[in-house]
Amino acid sequence: MRVFVTGARGFVGGHLVSRLRDEGFEVTATDRDLDVCDRAAVEEKLKQALPNAIIHLAAQSSVAASAVDPEQTHRVNYGGALSVLEGALRCGSRPRVLLIGSADQYGRAVPGSPPFTEDSPLAPTSAYARSKSEAERLGTSFVDAGLEVVRIRAFSHSGPGQSDAFALSSFARQIAEIEAGRRKPVLLVGNLDSVRDYLDIDDVVEAYLRLLDPTVGADIYNVASGIGTRLGDLLDTLLDLSSPRPQIERDSERLRPADCSVGDATRLRTATGWTPTVSIERMLERLLTDWRRRINAL
Repeated sequence: MRVFVTGARGFVGGHLVSRLRDEGFEVTATDRDLDVCDRAAVEEKLKQALPNAIIHLAAQSSVAASAVDPEQTHRVNYGGALSVLEGALRCGSRPRVLLIGSADQYGRAVPGSPPFTEDSPLAPTSAYARSKSEAERLGTSFVDAGLEVVRIRAFSHSGPGQSDAFALSSFARQIAEIEAGRRKPVLLVGNLDSVRDYLDIDDVVEAYLRLLDPTVGADIYNVASGIGTRLGDLLDTLLDLSSPRPQIERDSERLRPADCSVGDATRLRTATGWTPTVSIERMLERLLTDWRRRINAL
């Protein structure tokens, strides 16, 4: 199978491309060398590659950045999806498209709420989440035009290589810097009472590979564990992996009201047999080990 990947040098893309190649897929990997908002350039690349499948990862993925520049977020996330979908329709090979969305499309519930299913109403609250919801609706319109578009709502995931713009990775980086003596023993956090549904990056990649199967329905799928964990408990596990016990300090820039985002992936399990295999503890250990390596390499 020939697979075309956008955003191939991002956090997920790096893990995904490596796994695809290990599994024997023929991969065309693009990143900043291809402006996904340039419809003509995208179409030309797809006509050259003639892929059997496209995994569209390229995106502006930071909620905070989307608040600063919502127009650019919409341009990349919606405009990029439009370019890819139109290119897929015209390239001649009629590839299956995996359109990667986000749990943020559901908005946030209060802690203790039941997990979101694919039938839960969408309530995006950020420019990022709105752009992903609009891109998903666009994908649905291309299904009506005869294209196989798998629309994925991925819940929180972490692992080696993740940017410290995300909570767990920020915690891990700060701990590694404190261990290395490059930071005072003070760890800055936001609201630790928020609850998230975390997966290891390897489990997310496995879900995407299974959704490439053309016998699996081109539907909407949550990629989630179904288990919510308080951020403060995740931080405690990270700290247990380290000898220094820093002072925990709430940073007003990071504070948000406590909320909850947990997903139900029954549809994905039923369709593909997928289930998470990497424990939260192992995910956190891998994340912290990677940050130690990165800090020591500086």
